[in-house]
Amino acid sequence: MKGHFYRKYCKCPKNRKCTCGAKWYFAIDIGIDPKTGKRKQKRKGGFATRKEAEIAAAKLIQELDGGTYVEESIITFRKFAEQWLELYEVSGVKVSTIQIRRKEIKWLLNYLSELRLRDITPERYQTALLDLKKLGYAEQTIKGIHTTARLIFQKAIELGKIKKDPTEFAVIPKDKPTVEDIESKKEIPKYLERDELICFLDTVRTHGSQLEYTIFLTLAYTGLRGGELLALKWSDVDFDEQTINITKTIFYPSGVGDEHILLTPKTESSIRIIDIDKTVITELRKLRALQNEIRMVYRNRYYDQNFIFANLTKHHRLGHPLNIRSLPRTMRRYLRLAGLDESLTPHSLRHTHTSLLAEAGATLEEIMERLGHHDDETTRSVYLHITKKRKKAVAQLFANLMGNR
Repeated sequence: MKGHFYRKYCKCPKNRKCTCGAKWYFAIDIGIDPKTGKRKQKRKGGFATRKEAEIAAAKLIQELDGGTYVEESIITFRKFAEQWLELYEVSGVKVSTIQIRRKEIKWLLNYLSELRLRDITPERYQTALLDLKKLGYAEQTIKGIHTTARLIFQKAIELGKIKKDPTEFAVIPKDKPTVEDIESKKEIPKYLERDELICFLDTVRTHGSQLEYTIFLTLAYTGLRGGELLALKWSDVDFDEQTINITKTIFYPSGVGDEHILLTPKTESSIRIIDIDKTVITELRKLRALQNEIRMVYRNRYYDQNFIFANLTKHHRLGHPLNIRSLPRTMRRYLRLAGLDESLTPHSLRHTHTSLLAEAGATLEEIMERLGHHDDETTRSVYLHITKKRKKAVAQLFANLMGNR
């Protein structure tokens, strides 16, 4: 292969030193195009000196000879991101994950939209991440955006669109914790004490419906996540063995309305079978009997998909699983009636379950297995807070044994 070197748009007289600042270019013959019979060339320019052009040409020749040359595409980031998302959607990932990736791509488009993939440099990409931080986005949010960008550029390399990944060595701007942040980390998540839980459940039983009472009782007695609870079907309950099989969670793709999708749980450890006691079994039997009565009366309009916690009041939604967004409002109403902290949420009942299990003597491993955690900092903090009292009591037992010395 032979390289040709020249200055483009040079206005200086021939055989004289160039003083107009014209850039150097090169062209390399790479054979004959079989379709046209014409010579094929690779061209590149913009070099300040002939030496720079010669070095770049030598590198290109080496790549061509070694079969490692990549003809970088002129496709824009926006266009390729659209193509990547189509491939991602058919790869078997959850709908909820696709929505997250689509949202993160929108952030990236603010900086990279109409740029060609090959023109996006590490410096330009890093600047985008830094700007997101200046705009106040949290470290975790930027991490998610960066993950999506990496997936896109790695696929571009895999498909031969670009040579290098501009995201490879990018630095994620870190959150700098304030004194308030550090102090707030010491706070234990809110939960109900035993007497408060009894008061809350008694209030729901007295003033609420059978459906509402069974929901909050089950949450408190199992530690289920809200999405896991509302995805439950009657086939998931073994009344003889007194167990619940958790295999799915509910997701609302639009964020509004009642359209729902059943998805696999968040992690592998979330798939589990948990034991329940007679109290929960009794209320589930009552709810099933009530549900059967309503189904028989409105059999033509009842959405009969076997959901346990189905809507039993709105005629146009009969049988559909309850919307998870309604639970905090309902719980807040009964907390107010019971004279308890109204800032507590259905998820607080999960922390309540953790605290009461710890108080009863369950180990951290037993609690995490029941909650479907592989590891969880929040659960650990609640557990350590509760067991701290027990450890102090143990220390006092030893001191009592030794007597006052």
